[in-house]
Amino acid sequence: MDPLIRRQLEKVFKGVANHRRIEILQLLQAEPRLTLWQIRERARLGRQTACEHVRRLALAKLVHKRHRGREVEHTLATLGRKILDQLPLFLSN
Repeated sequence: MDPLIRRQLEKVFKGVANHRRIEILQLLQAEPRLTLWQIRERARLGRQTACEHVRRLALAKLVHKRHRGREVEHTLATLGRKILDQLPLFLSN
């Protein structure tokens, strides 16, 4: 396997290696466009914590960020959808 692909896989797995980040992905699945404020409110996170989780999700290419004036809108990336679709496989016996 190509080293670049291994590094990207590492980022993806680090992106979902936290229950809060998985929760944020699920929030974006339920509500396709959320600002950081809305993510904070729904997940009950502090600003710094929410920023860091969303940053890691964006680095893993699981979430897209779009600037709309002073707000940044977050949406679930195609890869994020695929990961959420596959999560039940990790929980099955």
